[in-house]
Amino acid sequence: MNESVFLDAKGLRALAHPVRVQLLGLLRLHGPQTATGLADRLGLTSGATSYHLRQLAGGGLVEEDVNRGNGRERWWRAIHRITHFDDTELADQEPEAAFMYLQSVIDVQGQRAQRTLAAHQTMPGPWRDVFDLSDWALRLTPEEAHSLIEELHAVVGRYRLDGPEAEAPGGAERVVLVIHSLPEPS
Repeated sequence: MNESVFLDAKGLRALAHPVRVQLLGLLRLHGPQTATGLADRLGLTSGATSYHLRQLAGGGLVEEDVNRGNGRERWWRAIHRITHFDDTELADQEPEAAFMYLQSVIDVQGQRAQRTLAAHQTMPGPWRDVFDLSDWALRLTPEEAHSLIEELHAVVGRYRLDGPEAEAPGGAERVVLVIHSLPEPS
C-alpha cells in the first residue's frame, strides 16, 4: 500500500460521500475485504457497498485485490494509507464536492467520537485516563496556524500508524487522534 494520496478532482468527487469515507477507512484499518463483509460492518446491502467501492475505484482510492477470492467473490483493498486534501484551487473548482467530502469526514469523525463516548465507562482505567476532549482558542496569523499544523503532524508522525500490518508493543491498543484547525468566521 502506498503511503499517501493527494486528492485530485476525481478522488475528491469519489470521497464526497460518508459511506465511501467509512469504506476507505475500514479497508485501511482491517485490510482487504469483500463488499459483503463491509456491508455487514456498516449495516448496508452488498449491492450498495459494491456501488460505493466502484466509485472509490474510479477515483483511484481502492482497487480489486486479484490475489484473493474467486470469480464470484471480489475483494477490495485501499491503495493509500493517508488521504490529503489541501488544494485550495481544486476546492474553488469543485466547491460542492469539497464541501461534501469535508462534511463526510466530519460526520464519520463524529460517529467515531460517539462510539468511544458510549464505551467510555466500560474501558479499563488506564484507557479512560487518556480520553481527552480539549480545545484551545488561539489568536494566530495564517502563517502561525500553518506552522502549528505542520508541527502537530510531525509529532503524530513519530508514532505508529494503525493498519492490518501494523506492529506494536504489548498492551498497545488503537487510539484515534483527531486534530481540527477551525478558523472561526469573523
